[in-house]
Amino acid sequence: MPESSCDATSFSARVITVSDRSSRGERPDASGPALVAFLGEKGFAVDAYAEVVPDERQQIARALRNAISDDIALVVTTGGTGFSPRDITPEVTSEVCERMVPGIPEAMRAASLLITPKACLSREVAGIAQRTLIINLPGSPKAAIENLAAVLDVLPHGLGILRGTILDG
Repeated sequence: MPESSCDATSFSARVITVSDRSSRGERPDASGPALVAFLGEKGFAVDAYAEVVPDERQQIARALRNAISDDIALVVTTGGTGFSPRDITPEVTSEVCERMVPGIPEAMRAASLLITPKACLSREVAGIAQRTLIINLPGSPKAAIENLAAVLDVLPHGLGILRGTILDG
């Protein structure tokens, strides 16, 4: 497939929200649905729901592995990336991934630093597990969308290479 024909409509996506309070029903999940809508608007074939899991290592890993076994092309997580002792999404993502993609969170942080100096506190990671790209995003809807928007234009190219639809990287 030529590079110009590789766009977001070629790829599936899933959103996983990592939040103790949302998983217990104490707070509505705002970031997950916002990301589902955003990815859908950009042409990804995104699941019509956002999965919500607590900040628990096994449940985060299970949600990520389920997406990988479902052959989802792009998985974005939201939440669990701060400084709280329970914020372990980057660590679990790193354990699940076979190869890391440091340029994605670097680009997100660079873009975020233009908005807030607190961006240097972000701990998001991105990596590849089999044919799935996993990207961690912040927990706030505004920050999650801003971070994803910073890298969204290059994702179809990367996913095309990962999935073999672009043979010339």
